[in-house]
Amino acid sequence: MNEDGALVNGTGYVERVQRVEREEDPADEAATALGDFTVKWRTVALLPLAVVVGAIAACVALGLLDLIGLFTHLAYYGTLGDSLVAPSVHRWGAWSVLIPVVGGLLVGVMARFGSEQIRGHGIPEAMETILIGGSAVQPRLAVLKPISSALSIGSGGPFGAEGPIILTGGAIGSVLAQLFRLAAIERRTLLVAGACAGMAGVFGTPVAAALFGVELLVFEWRPRSFVPIAVAVTVAEVVRDVFAAHHLMGPRPLFPVPPHGAFGAAGVGQAAVIGVAAGVLALVLTTACYGAEDLFKKLPIHWMWWPAIGGVVVGVGGMIDPKALGVGYSVIGDELAGKLAVGALVLLLVTKLVMWSVALGSGTSGGILAPLLMMGAAMGGVIGHAFGGSSATWALMGMAGALAGVTRSPFTSIVFAFELTHDTGSLLPLLIVCALAHLVSALILKRSILTEKVARKGFHVMREYAVDQLEAVFVREAMVTDLLTVSPATPAGDLRAIIETDAVARRQRLFPVIDQESAMVGVVGWADVTEHRDRPELTVGQIMHSNPVVAHAGETLRSAADRMAHHELGALPVVDSPGGRLVGVVTHFELLAGRRRQLIEERHRERQLTFRRLRRSAGGMAAAEPGGAAPPAAGAVGSPRRAGGAE
Repeated sequence: MNEDGALVNGTGYVERVQRVEREEDPADEAATALGDFTVKWRTVALLPLAVVVGAIAACVALGLLDLIGLFTHLAYYGTLGDSLVAPSVHRWGAWSVLIPVVGGLLVGVMARFGSEQIRGHGIPEAMETILIGGSAVQPRLAVLKPISSALSIGSGGPFGAEGPIILTGGAIGSVLAQLFRLAAIERRTLLVAGACAGMAGVFGTPVAAALFGVELLVFEWRPRSFVPIAVAVTVAEVVRDVFAAHHLMGPRPLFPVPPHGAFGAAGVGQAAVIGVAAGVLALVLTTACYGAEDLFKKLPIHWMWWPAIGGVVVGVGGMIDPKALGVGYSVIGDELAGKLAVGALVLLLVTKLVMWSVALGSGTSGGILAPLLMMGAAMGGVIGHAFGGSSATWALMGMAGALAGVTRSPFTSIVFAFELTHDTGSLLPLLIVCALAHLVSALILKRSILTEKVARKGFHVMREYAVDQLEAVFVREAMVTDLLTVSPATPAGDLRAIIETDAVARRQRLFPVIDQESAMVGVVGWADVTEHRDRPELTVGQIMHSNPVVAHAGETLRSAADRMAHHELGALPVVDSPGGRLVGVVTHFELLAGRRRQLIEERHRERQLTFRRLRRSAGGMAAAEPGGAAPPAAGAVGSPRRAGGAE
């Protein structure tokens, strides 16, 4: 017994409460004030760190581009230089086939003896770290990932720099966060801030980069994460503007296009065709990538050698169409300018698809965004030739549609295409293209190229964000008001007998203890009662908890659920906020009320209006609309009983 005469046991209510009562209760504020957002002043403390993360990530992004340029100059031109140049096979001829092989071999060695996490294109790895790794990245990854990616891309790998810099920027944010006493959610915010800042540093698209973090990486839409991300990408853009003048990345927009006129009904219809085609292309690209990976897994050799084997395909593909080698930013510019004939677009699409899927399936290091832009633009240009007019217009549509279909991030794709081109006239067709590509991809492809890798490791990524229905239901609407209450003098054996014979009482789980003045003096859980079945002399007053954790009638079920989870409890007594008077009990059964409401809204179909009702309403006779039952009112707390309980 404790000093109050209450028994403290190993598994019941009392010990669980005492174990966590010194910790901060995350739902205390919600009990007294309800707001649109749950942002706290602690978010402001993250902003200086976001500034540092953004600046470092932008510098690393520019450094990665220099490193890619250096390796490209060395491998294909035999010279020193840091500018981004397209790989050329003219200097070495047929020997150029070996360049991607050597690059793949070096990447395989780095992955084998450095960190296996450098394999892949970076975004799934960032997702995995966020979802299951507590947003804690190994510091060495911030060094190994950019070097391995620069080797892969500089040796002709058909990738972009954005995927690796996303993971590298995320690693920078995570490592910096680990130096401070932060929660996992705060480390996640800085990780994503670094990732988005790296993307902004490469492409100069700060708004799209911020949306990319929200739609793909942070797994929420809250001020606590969005604001630090926005600060980081803003700083990254400023740094990029200051130091990137000598880069291909320097001028803005990155891919200038002639302005497009207004799109009529025919143009919108043609854009819809591009959107559907982009959704189908997403299926082809995802299937090809993971099909190649499955084939590599069947090889009877260590995965360290796979990138070198993939390099053979890259080298041969480069001999067929050199435009498919490397990052290909200049090639994307040519596509958007309408400089490539339809035959060149078809060859580029097929060659790039084979090279990219095989190389990525081999586990080498490189990003997917630039290849998606190139292949999507090629697809759009090919279809655009059938529409007539400028193929450049449809290349832009195909580029954005491919990105939306493959990554399932339509808003990012729309803004990304706009920031890359500054073409305001394309916003309307971009909207329909990206929306349809997103829809078609979601209908025909269960998981995207980004989430499939995480799913193959046994984890599920849900990409749909919605308002939690528990936030829309108050405790007073769902609580049980017809209660079984007991007095402190009640023998514990009598209460145990009721619990053992009454299923409804067991479902209540928590029994308020009421004194002679009908005031709640404590609570007792049924686990506490049944645990002391061998002590018939005990009373409820001796095993009750006199300072229970409570829920408030005016708070949401989400707050009550947070408090239950925090204290590891399955039921809470409910009090009214003004006086602390007991008005009910809420258990985990009542928490399902919010979910039940959502299911009804999603699945229950009914006709709300008929022509007859419409005529009556127009004539001033309002038709009665079908409605649900009124929410239960908070009633008086009853005396001991056998019927009722949680419904």
